[in-house]
Amino acid sequence: PFFKQHVYCGEMMIHRPGQFDDFFPTPETRNLVICVSGIGVTKDFSAIITDITPDLELIGKSQCFPLYYYERNVHFQPDLFQLQEGEYTRHDAINDFIYDLCRGKYGFKTTKEDIFYYVYGLLHHPRYKERFAADLKKSLPRIPLVKSADDFRAFAKAGRQLAELHLRYESLEPYRALEITGLEHNDFRVEKMRFADKDAKDVIIFNRHIRISGIPLEAYDYVVNGKSAIEWIIERYQVTQHKDSGIVNDPNQWLDGTEPRYILDLLLKIIRVSLETMTIVKQLPELDL
Repeated sequence: PFFKQHVYCGEMMIHRPGQFDDFFPTPETRNLVICVSGIGVTKDFSAIITDITPDLELIGKSQCFPLYYYERNVHFQPDLFQLQEGEYTRHDAINDFIYDLCRGKYGFKTTKEDIFYYVYGLLHHPRYKERFAADLKKSLPRIPLVKSADDFRAFAKAGRQLAELHLRYESLEPYRALEITGLEHNDFRVEKMRFADKDAKDVIIFNRHIRISGIPLEAYDYVVNGKSAIEWIIERYQVTQHKDSGIVNDPNQWLDGTEPRYILDLLLKIIRVSLETMTIVKQLPELDL
């Protein structure tokens, strides 16, 4: 989560691409995908949204549900009723059955996007994850419909807010209510971040010069795929060497002259994402299950 890499999409390299040719048939294709924990995972259930192709282990054994799917046009003919992007036609993945059901239950202004974001909001509800914890390890999530239109709209609004945070995290302002020392050295290279004390996570040693103090401990409450989002950044953004091949994976190589602080600022942004995510989750309506 919150870690991007380039991927070579040729068939010789990816033997089983699944349905992602239908979700992201071209690099320019626009789509949103909710990824949830797959069947049989040992970690607690979680969900994350993405607008690019996810790795299978973005969420343990990821099962992915798109807002749209795309179909190749065998004979390209413009259609007034379906968006066509070059040689592909876009279809709604939210089917008409649930769309009509929700419009009848919550009002005719309900859109398919509302339903999509309602699902994303609901999947973050602590009561939902607690109530169905055992089932979510054995089967894909089932989505209950709340009783009132007000609650539906509240979940849909929260889902949109969460999606905006989780998709646009790189464009957010970094979290500022911290004490950061060592910036005067202008050294932003990272080898391996660590906590100053394994039993106290409010201080992170970024590198030999930079130390980040005053991290709110509640930021670690935002857990995705079995680990806090902050700890995913600490784990993934480090220099490693593959034992057999000797190939070095150095995240610093992606830094350029325009964004030398990218990794540091990313960590600060994810602290903000974590805190704001938990604020939204705590404001979700009561869930009567």
